[in-house]
Order: sequence, then C-alpha cells, then structure tokens
Amino acid sequence: MRKKLLVLVPLCLLAAAVWAAAAGDAGDPLASLSYLNGAFTNKVDAAVDARLENGGALSGGDGGISSAPIGAAAAWTERRVKQEDVLQAVTGDGVLLLAGSGKVGYSSGAVVDVTDGTVIPSGGSLVLRHRYLVAEDTAADFTITSKTAVVDWQGSCTFYDSTSTDYNAMAAALKAMHLFQGSYTGYGQGFDLEAAPTRLQALIMFIRVLGEESEALTWNGTCPFNDVQPGTNGAKYVGYAFEKGYTNGYSATEFRPSGPVNARQYTEFVLRALGYSSAANTDLSDALARAQSAGLLTEGEAAMLQRDPFLRAELVYVSYYALEVPIAGTGLTLAQRLMDKGVFTQFERDAAPPVLNWRL
Repeated sequence: MRKKLLVLVPLCLLAAAVWAAAAGDAGDPLASLSYLNGAFTNKVDAAVDARLENGGALSGGDGGISSAPIGAAAAWTERRVKQEDVLQAVTGDGVLLLAGSGKVGYSSGAVVDVTDGTVIPSGGSLVLRHRYLVAEDTAADFTITSKTAVVDWQGSCTFYDSTSTDYNAMAAALKAMHLFQGSYTGYGQGFDLEAAPTRLQALIMFIRVLGEESEALTWNGTCPFNDVQPGTNGAKYVGYAFEKGYTNGYSATEFRPSGPVNARQYTEFVLRALGYSSAANTDLSDALARAQSAGLLTEGEAAMLQRDPFLRAELVYVSYYALEVPIAGTGLTLAQRLMDKGVFTQFERDAAPPVLNWRL
C-alpha cells in the first residue's frame, strides 16, 4: 500500500535520506521529491512489509527483533483531535494532517515534508495532506492549533490530550442521539467540524433539534424557492420549514442553500426551537444577548461566537448545550421533549460519548 510510509526502519536507510534533506531548504532541497517518493519510499515499504510478515515484529537498527510498542500502528491510522492536543512522534513515525491546522516543534534533528522533499523548520505550520517523516535522532511534537482537526499517523506516536473544549465528543454524542449525521467526507467520521456550515445544513440541524425531521422528510408540498432542487430532501426540509413559519428564506424566491450562516442566525434558529423567538423576528443583531437571557449561552460563549469564525464545530457546540435549556413556558428541557417525541431514548443519551462539562 503506497500510504504505508514507515514504522521503524534500519537507521542506515533513514540516515542517508535525512542527511540529504537536512542539508537543503525549501528553495534548494538536496533530497529530491522523486527520490523520497520513489526509491527511498519503495525501500521503506519493502522493509516494513518484510517485518510485518515476520509476525508483526519491528526491526531495530542493530538487526535485532523487538515487540511493537503498545499503540503502534503499522498502517496509517486516523484520529480526531482538538486544540492543543499533542502528537509526540519519534524517529520513523509518519504524520499527515487531513483537516484543521497544526505546527511541529523539535529541539534537534529534522522533520521531513516528504510531499515537497524539504525539511519543515521547528515551529513551522503543517500543510494539509502533506506527509511528514520524523528523521533520525529526532523527537517531534505535532501540536493542534485549530479547535478541531483530523490526523493520520503511523508508527509509535503518543497522544497527549489537552483540556480544550471537545467539539469532537459533542458531535459524536449528538450523532448517537440522531441529531447530527455529518457529511459524506471520507475522513473524520464525516463530521466536517473544520468547515463553515451552509444555510441548508443549519436549517436541517434546527429541524432535528425541534424533533420534526421525520415530518419534514415525509412532507410532500411544493418548495417556494427556485434555487432549491425539486424532489430532493433539501427541498423537503426547506419547504416544510417555510410552511411551518420557521424560515422566511433569503428572499421571496431564493433560499440560498449553499450560502453561509453566521452565529447569530443559527442561535436565532435554536431560540425558535426553544420557544424564545419566532420567524416574525427579523432583527438578529441581539440574538446572542437574547440567548444569554434564555440560558442558552454563557457570557464567555457569546463573546466567543461573536469573535470567532462560525464553523460546524460551533454549530455542534450550541446544539449540544441547548439540550439542557428549559423550553419556554414548560418544565421540560429540550432533551426531555426530544425523548418524549421518540427522537432518542434515555439509554441512547446515557450511552453517548461523554463530554467534559466545561464551558466558557
């Protein structure tokens, strides 16, 4: 498999490639990209295959046989991570960033960008979908700088979890309760937490927290907006929401399903689901302040939503904590109402991945 870069290889093989790479820079790399992706990688693949065929043992530089470290991965292995999480990698380990952002730090040695055939300096930012190889006599820390990220890793890497807000766990918990499905992206469980949500995605999430998704998907009316493809599930969600008075669209003829949605707009949707607003309200300038008054947001969360780009991670955050908010005029929380409607059961909620109850 071409993605099988390296677990542990004889140091003589690695030293030759890394010495050449470390001698150059991004403008004048001495380890050519063709060499790293060709002869060198082929040698590495062959060595790894041979060791795996010998019972999965990994060979050290002295030719001896030792057991694979606990948690070592011979094949590329994916993991969702969060801000300030650290992946500590050593000689021979491979790292690839699939989504989000991160940086690498090391005190000596080198980390090679195999995709470009250059050395990434300590403190340098990782490039999406570039393969990084930790060189001989090097210990490197790959630190996540975005709120969420997805990494592919191979070798004997060690992960250190931070105490940052765990949007990944929130998304997994919402999925377990049938409130979040993700996209068709083939990595990161399809959560796409690093992407900005669209107006259609925000509307679908709103309908789910209302507990009315089944009603929307069985709706058979005519969607009034000419930019929503007829006969699709999107047309059902939008047409249903318009008929119920949940949304007015962008104009009389446009919904703009692929358009961006901001924090105030989505928070307004959730306030409507909780009974604290309605489609009659067209002034969203104070939506975050009203969300504080309703107990949906803390002061710190409102400030964060006002300051930061609104991504699917924030959409998940607002939706997750909305479950504990009492619905206006009732003694029920949103979660209790959704369970009463059969959207999820108490067992499913209890079995959902735990989330550190830490709020801004």
